[in-house]
Amino acid sequence: MAKTLPKTDVVIVGVGWAGGIIASELTKKGLSVVGLERGKERKTEDYFMVHDELRYALRYEMMQDLSKETITFRSNEGVRALPMRQYGSFLIGDGLGGAGVHWNGQTYRFLPYDFEIRSKTIEKYGKGKIPPEMTIQDWGITYDELEPYYDQFEKMAGIAGEENPLGGKRSGPYPLSPMKQTEGIKLFMDATKRMKLNPYMMPSANLPEAYTNPDGIERAGCQYCGYCERFGCEYGAKADPVVTVIPVANGTGKFQIRTHSDVRRILHKGGKATGVMYVDVTTGEEIVQPADIVVVTSYVFNNVRLLLMSQLGKPYDPASGSGVVGKNYAYQVIKGAAVGFFDDKQFNTYAGAGSLGASIDDYNGDNFDHSSLNFIHGGVVSLSQTGARPIQSNRVPSGTAGWGKDFKAQSIHYANRTLAVGTQGASMAYKHHFLDLDPTYKDAYGDPLMRITFDFEEQDRELAKYLSERCSEIVKEMGASKVDFLKELGPYEIMSYQSTHNTGGVIMGGDPSNSAVNNYSQMWDADNVFVIGASSFPQNGGYNPTDTVGALAYRAAEGILKYREKGGMLV
Repeated sequence: MAKTLPKTDVVIVGVGWAGGIIASELTKKGLSVVGLERGKERKTEDYFMVHDELRYALRYEMMQDLSKETITFRSNEGVRALPMRQYGSFLIGDGLGGAGVHWNGQTYRFLPYDFEIRSKTIEKYGKGKIPPEMTIQDWGITYDELEPYYDQFEKMAGIAGEENPLGGKRSGPYPLSPMKQTEGIKLFMDATKRMKLNPYMMPSANLPEAYTNPDGIERAGCQYCGYCERFGCEYGAKADPVVTVIPVANGTGKFQIRTHSDVRRILHKGGKATGVMYVDVTTGEEIVQPADIVVVTSYVFNNVRLLLMSQLGKPYDPASGSGVVGKNYAYQVIKGAAVGFFDDKQFNTYAGAGSLGASIDDYNGDNFDHSSLNFIHGGVVSLSQTGARPIQSNRVPSGTAGWGKDFKAQSIHYANRTLAVGTQGASMAYKHHFLDLDPTYKDAYGDPLMRITFDFEEQDRELAKYLSERCSEIVKEMGASKVDFLKELGPYEIMSYQSTHNTGGVIMGGDPSNSAVNNYSQMWDADNVFVIGASSFPQNGGYNPTDTVGALAYRAAEGILKYREKGGMLV
């Protein structure tokens, strides 16, 4: 029999970026908050002098243990889903701080178009531009409404950058000036300017200098060591929940973190949550934590799975299009696009930072005319210098043998002579792309695994080809002697890494019939449950999701405080 603990004001499921922000904002207002994290405790000292590429980048030290819990995947409903037994396409974080500890720090705002994509597309191109099976929808919130929360997240995290000439209007500048420009970044900036494009330095959560945020949190500047993605930052220079919002919550005396706590159910009765049931994985004991408000802030798959296992919200049915939980799963179309090989130049690409780079948005959103194109949206195009770590970095031109004398010679020659211009293509939602519970495979507790049904569409193939061609043009303008670029996007396969930008499943909107949460991230079906994260995205934009997740978390915190005072559905 489960042990029942004393009631708390708020219980949070997952203590990453969203959970940390909620904990910080609510405890500052005097609420008692319990944070349940199924992974282990983390602190900056864990990463002192740990530049171990094999351990972290290739053996996934900071990721979820797939032998205990994984997902299953199928490309369509006509085939059987199989478990993901080794990491490939995306990486699921684990432990205090979640994926916010091992991210790169690229902190873009979504475009105004992203939030009103369906209405804006129809307004400009007509309904025929949207394929019948494409289920994109407006978010139920505009960029202008979300902008103050973007600003709040960026000041807390200490984002360094400069205004995007093609982005939405800002209420103020970034708190810090951009990071340093390397020789490769200068080449990209100069080339795109010659092409009459609009480059700007990438918005960065890697501090270029020491910074104290509005909460009084002090952090040191980046050392450009090149160990950001898949690593914790030993200097605290990369913004992550463990060095920003969690210390603020802890300092109030109102926040209690319980690590090694695996939440299995949201408990509810009569349209209201009463708390959660979790397992203390160190003892196997089942524990009930009663709460006035339940806030779900784990990763996309875990958010959806927990709601489905708890029978909270109507499951999505792709056949009829009814239901909302599991609807509109989306990903990201491509990550790398064009690689340039320079015979007459050398670059120090081994130095870098997770969000050191420059970008253009001339081919993102609806910043270019789509009238004659067989796709909508686009993607950010960037040259980023994240640090070419030695094991994974060995680019050679296409046509080079995979082994032998020529391979070795080309590897040595081009070790410091390659630059890549990449893109993150937006991913549109489709009726037949969704998340549900797998009927066959189960986890260690006997609960069904999360199942993904997804594949690339003609929209994705056309978008990928277009963006790759634009990337190759930029690399040629930069002076590369050889250029390799993506010619064709094949079927989606789960074994090749692209990004960890999974979205959807608990999507946001203004109508309970086609969305699971309102624009405060409050569930339509249980007004004291808030579900926050990229699971809210009705489709994915052409950027990294973290800035938008952070903004939504700050808005949700405001909503929770309003709900605490007045109750009912927020408007």
